[in-house]
Amino acid sequence: MAARSAAVSLARCLLSILIINSGKLISAGCAPAGKMTCNGVTKATYNCSPPTTSATPAVLTLNDFSKGGDGGGASECDGRWHNNSFRMVALSTGWYDGGRRCGRIVRVTRGDGRRSTTAKVVDECDSMMGCDAEHAGQMPCDNNIVDGSKAVWEALELDQDLGTVPVTWTMA
Repeated sequence: MAARSAAVSLARCLLSILIINSGKLISAGCAPAGKMTCNGVTKATYNCSPPTTSATPAVLTLNDFSKGGDGGGASECDGRWHNNSFRMVALSTGWYDGGRRCGRIVRVTRGDGRRSTTAKVVDECDSMMGCDAEHAGQMPCDNNIVDGSKAVWEALELDQDLGTVPVTWTMA
């Protein structure tokens, strides 16, 4: 009985450390670092991301890693532009981990679990800065973003017109 009570207490504790932010689950261990206002819209900024697990919940967005694409500047990992026919991702600032995940392979799985693919980390989806030329005028990323190339979306058989879809990811 004591073990069950401890488990219930732990579950309640874990639930109490989650905050709902704009309809997205954000870990309280990753509190906003500040705010940014861009074109009249104010958004929280983050220097961290939720903890990673064997199936870390995230939001997949579509990024154009080519020169002149919507991704802004060249990739953080190598200072280069990339062909979107290759499976690659940018990770939110906390998950990017100061570049320690550069060149590493991640496994991205659709939210419904029907398909998964691997992709190379080539960039940071900046959760602290935005609204400037370097970031193509875009707001900072949320702290739970896996920003994938067209090839990632195609491998997962996802409709790119959706713009965002729930996924999980882990290091491959």
